[in-house]
Amino acid sequence: MLKLPGLIDPHVHLREPGATHKEDFDSGTSAALAGGFTTVLAMPNTNPPIFDEATLNLALDAAKQKARCDYGQFVGAGPNNADGIAALAPRAAGLKMYLDSTFGELRLDNMILWMPHFANWPKSAALVVHAESRTLAAAILFAEIYDRPIHIAHVSLKEEILVIKAAKERGIKVTCEVAPHHLFLTDSPLPAGEGPGVRAKSGRSEVRPRLATQADVDSLWANLNVIDCFATDHAPHTLAEKDFENPPPGFPGLETALPLLLTAVHERRLTLDDLIKKMHTNPKRIFNLPDQPETWVEVDEDATYEIRAAEQFTRCGWTPFEGWQVHGRVRKVVLRGQVAFEDGKVLAEKGLGRNVRG
Repeated sequence: MLKLPGLIDPHVHLREPGATHKEDFDSGTSAALAGGFTTVLAMPNTNPPIFDEATLNLALDAAKQKARCDYGQFVGAGPNNADGIAALAPRAAGLKMYLDSTFGELRLDNMILWMPHFANWPKSAALVVHAESRTLAAAILFAEIYDRPIHIAHVSLKEEILVIKAAKERGIKVTCEVAPHHLFLTDSPLPAGEGPGVRAKSGRSEVRPRLATQADVDSLWANLNVIDCFATDHAPHTLAEKDFENPPPGFPGLETALPLLLTAVHERRLTLDDLIKKMHTNPKRIFNLPDQPETWVEVDEDATYEIRAAEQFTRCGWTPFEGWQVHGRVRKVVLRGQVAFEDGKVLAEKGLGRNVRG
């Protein structure tokens, strides 16, 4: 058995409050354990969004009752909450700023709205931006202007990874993450019936940032040294919603990330040391997460199998990687000395998970 440290996913959407028919802290943290993750950090674009003390309490209360692995909750930057949100920094996983592709009360439409958040949010606390293409470059400029670290979510394009590389070379305080679906899927559709996965049905391929070209994917692989974290951006929607005429964007990913990346290790596209660095060491450092004593994951690295949604714990009931052949199956997860998952069964009780900012 291959023994790994407890993995950390710094970017998940657990849909609570407001959309628990897709996921909640119970089903989402069960999926996390099945995927080898012992800590997940939840995003704030829920309904209502997590953007003040009352809504943060709402999410944390649900997590305290339901979470089976450790967790943190981001707060969201809105157009009108910059003055008060910084006071919540000690209780939050970090601040999330949506500079592209979101709606409602967390939409920051212009750079004037960014300024007080960059100025007020403590430099010692994580600040994560959803920023794409030129907006990403603008966010890096703000990191330089305000002399503070930022973390860029779900990088997907060649131009983005090269700009981040240049910024790092200049000493700008920027880190970044890439989601497995941006490493393994492209925007090229497959004819119906030709091959497994999301590309055979275009409605289910909706995700933000969008799937990119093969050249973009190749550039991410060529610049693995620039990527600090692998993060799933686990964003579940039901099959009915994804098959709708105007499907919501997002893929589930907690249970497929590790086997996909272990397959890349098997194919020598990635080293095991890099996998551990990007799924444990770096997210722990970037998000200032506590130690988890007596915590590890046991993986049968020789196991080969097909990914099947029917075997997963996520409530959404599908995966874009249906039918993919992978290497490496999670056999056991131990969290603080207690067996939390073993041989396909979640053994951790609801409420076992601890708040990383508790």
